[in-house]
Amino acid sequence: MLSKNNNRKTNQVQLISVEQLVPKNHILRKIDKYIDFSFIYELVEDKYSLDNGRPSIDPVVLIKILFIEYLFNIKSMRQTIKEIEVNIAYRWFLGLDFYDKVPHFTTFSQNYRRRFKDTNIFEEIFQNILSQAMNKGFVDEKIQFVDSTHVKAHANRHKNKKEEIKKAAKAYQEELDKEIEEDRKEHGKKPLKEKNKKEETKEITVSTTDPESGLFHKGEHKEVFAYCVETSVDKNGWILGHKTFPGNLHDSTTLIPFYEEKLKKYKPEKIVMDAGYKTPAIAKKLLEDEIQPVFPYTAPKRKPKIENPYYKREFIYDEYYDCYLCPENQILEYTTTNREGYREYKSNKEQCKKCPNLKRCTQSKNNQKVITRHIWQKYIDETEEYRYTEKGKEEYKRRKETVERQFGSAKEFHGFRYTNMIGLAKMEMKAALTFACIKMKKLAILLYKLDPNKDLTLDKLKIFLVNILRMQQTQKLFLGLSTIWE
Repeated sequence: MLSKNNNRKTNQVQLISVEQLVPKNHILRKIDKYIDFSFIYELVEDKYSLDNGRPSIDPVVLIKILFIEYLFNIKSMRQTIKEIEVNIAYRWFLGLDFYDKVPHFTTFSQNYRRRFKDTNIFEEIFQNILSQAMNKGFVDEKIQFVDSTHVKAHANRHKNKKEEIKKAAKAYQEELDKEIEEDRKEHGKKPLKEKNKKEETKEITVSTTDPESGLFHKGEHKEVFAYCVETSVDKNGWILGHKTFPGNLHDSTTLIPFYEEKLKKYKPEKIVMDAGYKTPAIAKKLLEDEIQPVFPYTAPKRKPKIENPYYKREFIYDEYYDCYLCPENQILEYTTTNREGYREYKSNKEQCKKCPNLKRCTQSKNNQKVITRHIWQKYIDETEEYRYTEKGKEEYKRRKETVERQFGSAKEFHGFRYTNMIGLAKMEMKAALTFACIKMKKLAILLYKLDPNKDLTLDKLKIFLVNILRMQQTQKLFLGLSTIWE
């Protein structure tokens, strides 16, 4: 039977509160109940004048507007304000009623320029949310899983220029240079000559839109300007730290600064990383700090031009005599230590000429096999021993369940695939707020599950009292209108 609803009720006056219109299990209810936002007042107290000027917007409300934007993957502040105007749950979370005016979308940008720029307030918000999770006993920082992800920058690939820049010195370069000279001295070699100044520069592609981003090779052919975000996660999926770098830097160069600034303070026992971090410098740094690095197996580089080749692992290193023994029982003797910290071991040309498996070994024109070994290779060998243990295998398997899962959530639900912000500082703000929202949501859901009193709405008595008060206000309004009409 066809029925028509001709009774429009949109113009009826009803006694109802904002509280009643918010769904009982809404995520904002859980966040509002279980997350303490009072710390924000202490963070911004010195940024406001307490005795003069116009009254400001509540800083907690201002930060909550940002949380709404990042929690629900709203693309811009302009769109966020539009959503708050019509979304009852958002209004309730901000403490606004039906008639309260929503702040203008430029409010936050003006506050950022005048108050929050060049401050670490967003990192402190991130750390405070983490501290609340730590106080509840949810975080275990003994084992950390480290990885990086690239966020596409707000920059056109074709708007770029070439620049000649100085090569950035590696964090461990001074220490490496000293050990290279000591190693050469032990082997009776002369000190290396000073580098030519021209060798210290390189040409890079710089975006004219966002110069602080870096050109990242996405796959084999695609190139985009992006930012690299180094991130650390514990075994329970809690994000412990993050740091943003230009997208053209390799993981092996960003890990040590990230470790020194963000991870070292937690004093972890183990750090699990993928193959991109498997370098002698990183292994040495962590082992000297009594931290066990957990690396994966790295397959040897293929040699397509050689049929059934001899791989480096088939050459046995003799530590006592400091030489290599080839599969044909010939010795490769030490010759020199290069600038990169690699010792070079070379075979006897005359003996190699007579070898029946020469083609399997090398394609060099002078019939000589060269093998390199880093002066810090012993640290890699130590990590390899741990990799074969059952603990090492199990811990590395959990990497995809922890840090990679957080990246997936951030990109799928919180708009972390790309950024519409320009500059390293703003990208750092985006990363801090995104990861803070992920932790905030996770903490609220966990506390909700553990709470025996899960009713997040006002009880019936409170709702009844609210309705009584609104009824009295409505009666006064009608009495006032009747006197005017008379």
